[in-house]
Amino acid sequence: MAIVAKKIQDNKTKAIGALKESFSKANDFIFTDYRGLTVEQITNLRKNLRVKEVEYKVIKNNFARLAFQQLSAPDVSSYLTGPTAVAISPKDSNEVAKILFDFAKEVPALQVKGALVGASVYTAAQTEAFSKLPGKLELISMLMSVMNAPARNLAAALNDIPSRLVRTVKAVADKKAGAA
Repeated sequence: MAIVAKKIQDNKTKAIGALKESFSKANDFIFTDYRGLTVEQITNLRKNLRVKEVEYKVIKNNFARLAFQQLSAPDVSSYLTGPTAVAISPKDSNEVAKILFDFAKEVPALQVKGALVGASVYTAAQTEAFSKLPGKLELISMLMSVMNAPARNLAAALNDIPSRLVRTVKAVADKKAGAA
């Protein structure tokens, strides 16, 4: 349970406001325990995440808890214990989870605690299962491929009719030329 101070300090209010602003730009958050990572490893992880336009922040747990409460987000206080860093994902969060779990295989010190995806709170195991699902762009390409298949098959069938006619005429011409 957090201790409530009698006097509100401006710098803490500003820090909570900055976190709230940062959190409001995204719908998905993946919480990690970064204990044991070197500065170089965290820098590499941030570089990998930056490619997906993801911000990876080391946060103060009480500030983050208050920011999430002010945003009326589901309760994630169970993930806000110990050293916590959060990957703030404005887009496709399962690709972010893939990056984090791949990085955790290389550097076992990184541990994924859980995630807040939309309005759903995921445990570490659920987050790992979520990371194995295809991303939004992959699903769209699969759907487009399935939708395009009948048209492609029709075009191939229509194209095959003149080809067969030409081959048949050629075979008849060859047969007549061989008979003569």
